[in-house]
Amino acid sequence: MTVAPFASRLTRTPLAFDPARGADMRARFSDLSPELCDLLEGTAGSSPYLAGLMEKEEGWLREALAGAPETAMDETVRAARALDLDALASGLRQAKRRVALLTALADLGGVWRLEEVTGALSLLADTAVDQCLRRLVADEIRRGKLPGQQPEDAETAAGMVALAMGKGGAGELNYSSDIDLICLFDQDRYGADWQEARTSFIRVTRKMASLLSDITAEGYVFRTDLRLRPDASVTPVCISMAAAEAYYEAQGRTWERAAYIKARAAAGDIAAGERFLKALTPFVWRKHLDFTAIQDAHDMRLRIRDHRGLHGPITLEGHNMKLGQGGIREIEFYTQTRQLIAGGRDPSLRDRTTVGGLAALSAKGWVPPEVAEELTTLYRAHRELEHRLQMVADNQTHSLPTSAEGIARIAHFSGEGDVARFREGLLERLRRTDTLTEGFFAPAPAETGPELSDSARSIVEGWRNYPALRSERAIQIFKRLRPTLLKSLGRAANPDEALLALDGFLAGLPAGVQLFALFDANSVLIDLIVDIAGTTPALASYLSRNAGVLDAVIGGSFWAPWPGTAQLRAELAQVMADAPDYERKLDAARRWMKEWHFRIGVHHLRGLIDAFEAGKDYADLAEAVVSALWPVVGAEFARKHGPAPGRGAVVLGMGSLGAGRLNAGSDLDLIVIYDAEGVETSDGPKPLATRPYFARLTQAMVTALTAQTAEGRLYEVDMRLRPSGRQGPVATSLQSFRAYQMDEAWTWEHLALTRARSLAGTPALAEDVEAIRREVLQAKSKGEGVIADVAQMRGRLQAAKPPSGAWEAKNGAGRIMDIELLAQTACLRSASPARRVEQQLLAGVKGGDLSVSDETALLGAYRLLWRLQAGTRLLTAGRLDLASIGEGGRAFLVRETGAADADTLSERLDAAVAEAAAVIDRFMGDVDAS
Repeated sequence: MTVAPFASRLTRTPLAFDPARGADMRARFSDLSPELCDLLEGTAGSSPYLAGLMEKEEGWLREALAGAPETAMDETVRAARALDLDALASGLRQAKRRVALLTALADLGGVWRLEEVTGALSLLADTAVDQCLRRLVADEIRRGKLPGQQPEDAETAAGMVALAMGKGGAGELNYSSDIDLICLFDQDRYGADWQEARTSFIRVTRKMASLLSDITAEGYVFRTDLRLRPDASVTPVCISMAAAEAYYEAQGRTWERAAYIKARAAAGDIAAGERFLKALTPFVWRKHLDFTAIQDAHDMRLRIRDHRGLHGPITLEGHNMKLGQGGIREIEFYTQTRQLIAGGRDPSLRDRTTVGGLAALSAKGWVPPEVAEELTTLYRAHRELEHRLQMVADNQTHSLPTSAEGIARIAHFSGEGDVARFREGLLERLRRTDTLTEGFFAPAPAETGPELSDSARSIVEGWRNYPALRSERAIQIFKRLRPTLLKSLGRAANPDEALLALDGFLAGLPAGVQLFALFDANSVLIDLIVDIAGTTPALASYLSRNAGVLDAVIGGSFWAPWPGTAQLRAELAQVMADAPDYERKLDAARRWMKEWHFRIGVHHLRGLIDAFEAGKDYADLAEAVVSALWPVVGAEFARKHGPAPGRGAVVLGMGSLGAGRLNAGSDLDLIVIYDAEGVETSDGPKPLATRPYFARLTQAMVTALTAQTAEGRLYEVDMRLRPSGRQGPVATSLQSFRAYQMDEAWTWEHLALTRARSLAGTPALAEDVEAIRREVLQAKSKGEGVIADVAQMRGRLQAAKPPSGAWEAKNGAGRIMDIELLAQTACLRSASPARRVEQQLLAGVKGGDLSVSDETALLGAYRLLWRLQAGTRLLTAGRLDLASIGEGGRAFLVRETGAADADTLSERLDAAVAEAAAVIDRFMGDVDAS
């Protein structure tokens, strides 16, 4: 691609603060175009340093300005890469002079954008460091100082890498920047000789720093700072990757995590450096949203300001454009802190650059687009001004001059002859940056909370004894948070009840810093917590043990429409695929499932979905877990015992799972059917006969679902609906399954089959199982004694599980289990493949066993009872007592069931249950009589 020459791309020009010096330079280059002469005059008249470079590199500069700056840059870098060891010191200094002059003129003339200027400086730094490493390591190899290494190993610096940190890592070096490097070597490459190699690499690092940093008659290349390495006060200048990784895992601090956002393998063994950075990912990017990073960043900012005396109102003379109020660091911290908060969950936020980071945060809703755009504009303006401060004399300064005359020079250097206007605009930019960033970092002073009763004050004072408030840091954050919490409690349906529930929530927290910081940064969560605590203590208790699920509320599409089973399955499969081993896959599945389970509960509690939508969502979630987990369990099992014989197996969901309707506390009814196709044993390192293979595979699946790991368990599993119940094998062959259902199964087992549904496994085998299900239902639909068997079963169920109280929704005559039993019976008698209660009752109507009025009565009762049951299980795992669930819980149930109040609900419940029981009694009698 042809790039336009320098002169044609000029968009601005500096003004000469020293007209005489500027005029001298114009005369020296008077043969160039007027536009270029203007640029050189203004530059030389404001920067003694650049004027000196123009004189020293006059011949080269004429050639560079005659073409495109990209061409001159490429040629300079190419020449630097060809230098041998003896020529490095002089050659790199020449390259630095030329790149410094070229980038300055491209910047001042508006030929290059900020990112192109900083990118060119960063490219030169990478080139210089890489050349030093390669040539110095080659010299070590030549002298036999690196065990086992050959001359060709110098191309990868024999396993040594320089990580570019800070602005260098992001490709954002400023004009007179030093370069922050961390030098490491791959210890594994040297085995027992690693200490000898370390001595050599330490020598290489010191020589490299000297080559780059020493000031000679030809200047210097880059000042080199090695102090960002782990524990710099006691460690050598180059350490092993293993030692560095161990340090960060045990002692790494938030500022070091922030530093590694920009870290990049820049020179030497790039592949080894990238492996190290990948290994460090869990340290830098936490799996949960990390709001304590905000407080850490705020504390760091204050310490920097204290150390440098940068507090107080903004005055331009001497103001630090990097570290002072409204400065560059504010924008960088603002960006990096938000990246640290959420980047562990969303890799798209891990952009090394400040401008790119702001764009990514804006795209994902972490920063309002207009704020991101304005901060980007301010950042670029600040960085360009910083460059001009440094270009005057090649000083590594970030501070504005301390005199009015000095600021006037910078105004002219920036192309602004009206110094008053320049000052006003700069002051406004600093104030605006401070306004946009300060509120994020510095928490607002705590408001005064509401007056408390004596009993409430006693509860609140007791919070200081809870584990969550034992650390000084947690106490500081909670002090700011407490008034907002108490005000929110005051808006609850019953403040005293909500306070007691919140007290239980806080008492159950094992630690508080992360959660309190999250609340402090997201006040909307406080209302949500109070709503949960004041309505459903069961969910609040769960939340206190699994506070990490709150990440989902603000870290993703928590309030978006339900994605459906297929998308959930694919997402979970990817989550587990990203985990490195089987145990961590199971932990990842548990974390993922809890977030979605919590989301369903919150949506239901907040009235975004009703009980029936929640029932489907819980079932979708369970199906996604089973279907995504089954191949993972199978693969782990196959690693030891070989692939599943024949066509493998399918997992059937039974009961409510098969029907696609669960509640918040449901366990999973499962059975496993396999088809070995005559294969007698598996083919693997530890082969198993077919029956024990599938039995142990099934047990492995149950364990994967039910085992209590560090992340809890997924579900309780019930396999009693398998052939022969508890006495039967946990996995059944296809042939045995069909034979049992046709020849041995009881009526209740045929009823259970009406809701069986394949969730996971071989699709062709699932189709065969479904065909058998339909065949059995057809064959048994008119069997003698079905109604008598059901009537007996109904009597045993009601004797074993009578209603637990007036608000019982599940057990007892005319309640959910009774209606479901009738629906399954009607479904069986009509040989319908329907699985849900509604469709099964409709099948009974079509088959002549039920009238339309019967169906209407049963559906009305079922819908009311399901709403009550689903709401109850969200509120409590025990028996529903309307008096003890609190005002918030009662309001939720009344709203869910559509009743005017609790008394009306009670009346409707009694009437619906009585009507449903009468229909079922009549059904049993009428059908039996016929």
